[in-house]
Amino acid sequence: MVSAERNIPAKNVCVIGAGPSGLVAARELRKEGHNVVVLEQNHDIGGQWLYEPNVDVEGTLNNENNVHSSIYESLRLTSPREIMGFSDFPFLVKKNRDMRRFPGHKELFLYLKDFCEWFGLRDMIRFNTKVEYVGMLLTDDYNNYDEHYGFGRDLKWIVKSKDLKDYTFDEKKKQKKIIMAEEVFDAVVIATGHYSQPRLPTIKGMDVWRRKQMHSHLYRVPEPFRNEVVVVVGNSLSGQDISLELVNVAKEIHLSSRNMNISQGLSKVISKYSNLHLHPQIESLHENGRVLFVNGSYVIADTILYCTGYSYSLPFLDTKGIVSIDDDRVGPLYEHTFPPSLAPSLSFVGIPRKLIGFPFFESQAKWIAQVLSGKKSLPSWDEMMQSIKEFYHSRDVEGIPKHNTHDIANFEYCDRYADLIGFPHLEEWRKELCLSALRNSEVNLETYRDSYDDEEMLQVAHQSSHFNRLGFDAFDP
Repeated sequence: MVSAERNIPAKNVCVIGAGPSGLVAARELRKEGHNVVVLEQNHDIGGQWLYEPNVDVEGTLNNENNVHSSIYESLRLTSPREIMGFSDFPFLVKKNRDMRRFPGHKELFLYLKDFCEWFGLRDMIRFNTKVEYVGMLLTDDYNNYDEHYGFGRDLKWIVKSKDLKDYTFDEKKKQKKIIMAEEVFDAVVIATGHYSQPRLPTIKGMDVWRRKQMHSHLYRVPEPFRNEVVVVVGNSLSGQDISLELVNVAKEIHLSSRNMNISQGLSKVISKYSNLHLHPQIESLHENGRVLFVNGSYVIADTILYCTGYSYSLPFLDTKGIVSIDDDRVGPLYEHTFPPSLAPSLSFVGIPRKLIGFPFFESQAKWIAQVLSGKKSLPSWDEMMQSIKEFYHSRDVEGIPKHNTHDIANFEYCDRYADLIGFPHLEEWRKELCLSALRNSEVNLETYRDSYDDEEMLQVAHQSSHFNRLGFDAFDP
């Protein structure tokens, strides 16, 4: 990939979202000299890691109350803190805070606040600002198209947002009237995350089952399920985590899984708790509370809790069909980042899942910022589209469902992506600590966060430049 011209004027860039991906995008864009505005709908930074304890779980299977965070009160990281930090800002152990290697969610939120403060990012962020519309400002029409740059090189974007605290009072309707703002930007970076819109299964009888149904998105604490019979649908990390928490209060927990070949760790847990049971998929739900499984067994349940993952949602984005979401495949996106016909003026940070997120989002942010400044150039439209087609084909050959398109559990891909911008590969110690935690969780589901045998690799990590740049040490008092 060749360098592009360097005398491109600084861009006015709108970043949507002040979670981890939005914060690092803002930092990298500003490093490249761009003028950055970050629009964040919540009152503080953090995105998914800004815990929202007060949620209404009644009738909210599809998140009608627009809660963003899916964090529950007891949630702890599933990866050790050492691998989580951005390349130049390690996730340090700090005195008088949560000093565990697998800390609770509040500690990661505080890390992001430290990151925001260290790099002076807060002055770029408009809080309590919800984006309602992002669309192309076309000077002529769709003929304004370039073979190598699509619409993107000269394209500008209209962004409409509302300040959730700035409103007038409509005397006639006797209600608040939110004031809408409209701005034009040279580029938009979407960093809204992908753990807010519940993905639900289709089960016969869901519409007639009259008892409580909810998605784990709105689960916060176990107490409301005391003495209940609960069916947990989905053998994901969250499904296992929540089931382990509910066994202490619920009468019975019935974990329904598509795959009955469970890990050694889950098998141990099921053997340990007499009120925790494993079942295959659900066949149907019935008005009287019956939950029938495909093997013919059934239970009468009080609550069904769907731990079935999340869908991508971009309700504000209008690209005239150029970018769409098809069964959770957001695309077409070159390397999960640039839509070829709208690049580089529209880009995404944080679409990929199941990888060591923060370092990857950082590499995405660097690439976007440098393409916008002219330090890096993108391939031609034809080359980008061909790359996307080849990627889709490779996923099909591997038998990966379309809705898992962006699940990239692959260190090699992360390293290849880093090569796009000359960003260093993931450190070997980071990879090894990640794999060690995964292996431990497979065998010791209940204890892997507090009992581990990777001390030797941990020492390698703490002696690395990651923990020694900027005067950082592995422990910051």
